[in-house]
Amino acid sequence: MNLPNKLTMGRIFAIPVFIVVFLMGYRYAAAIVFVLAAITDMLDGHIARKHNLVTNFGKLMDPLADKLLVMSALICLAQIGDVAGWMVIVILGREFIITGMRQVAAAQGIVIAAGTTGKIKTITQMIAIPLLILDNWPFSLLPFNLPMDVIFLWIALVMTVVSGTEYIIKNKSLFSM
Repeated sequence: MNLPNKLTMGRIFAIPVFIVVFLMGYRYAAAIVFVLAAITDMLDGHIARKHNLVTNFGKLMDPLADKLLVMSALICLAQIGDVAGWMVIVILGREFIITGMRQVAAAQGIVIAAGTTGKIKTITQMIAIPLLILDNWPFSLLPFNLPMDVIFLWIALVMTVVSGTEYIIKNKSLFSM
């Protein structure tokens, strides 16, 4: 197993650690686990492309690991009331739809690459989640408490809908087969 795939697997193994640490109430530790796992998302793809280590395993597992990490965190945050359940449903629904489309496309030999809006969605989710876990720290220290956690969550939600719509429109031919 090459390094990018090991990083992807590390991200998957970090998910239950994150969940346990978060639900035990160790929010700073949970944020650290989440951020380290999110960093592996950036690293594995960069290393795989730079060193020509792209594999079918990585193509399948990397986006799955990202979705599992984000969904686990959002579900945990919803469980304690820090994120509205409907927001999690919208984000989760988009992920199921796009993953299903990618599977249909892959069966036809078509690869649906991540678009810019999808990447922005992922980045804003990866920023919003640690801010939500840490109750908006460090912005909560400001005299006017700028709610960056909520702002990034809403940006992520909007980008979820925009990118999902974009994927569907760009790949509508998959629905006519």
